[in-house]
Amino acid sequence: MTMAQMIRQHGFRKWYERELVLSHLHLVLLVLSLVGLLGSAEAYERGAPLLVQAWVGLCAAASAAIGLWALRRYLALLMHAEHVAHQAQCPACHAYARWSLIDEDQGGQRLQVQCQRCGHRWHIDG
Repeated sequence: MTMAQMIRQHGFRKWYERELVLSHLHLVLLVLSLVGLLGSAEAYERGAPLLVQAWVGLCAAASAAIGLWALRRYLALLMHAEHVAHQAQCPACHAYARWSLIDEDQGGQRLQVQCQRCGHRWHIDG
C-alpha cells in the first residue's frame, strides 16, 4: 500500500505513528541480532569439532546480516517519516498536520494537500 493510500485511509497522524512504530521494531530486531552475535562469540571454542565451529560461525554471520539489514531498515523508515513530517506544516498559517489529501502524483509519493484551516495548497514529497 502506498503512502498516499495509507494517509487517505487512516490519516497522516496514524500513518506517521505507524512508520515510527515499524522503524523502532527494526531497532528491537537490531538489538536482538546483537545479542545473537554476542552469544555466538561466547559459544565459539577453538578446540571444538570443525562442524560445531562452522555452525557457530554460520549463526554469527546470520546474526550480523540480520543486524545490518535491521539497521538499514530502521534508518530508512525513520528518515522517510521525518522527511514527510517536516513538510506537513502549512506554509501559510503554520498549522501542523491539519490538511486534506487532494491529489497524488508519481505512484503516491508526491502528494498535493490542502490546509483545513486556511485552504492553502502545497506539495509533500515522499
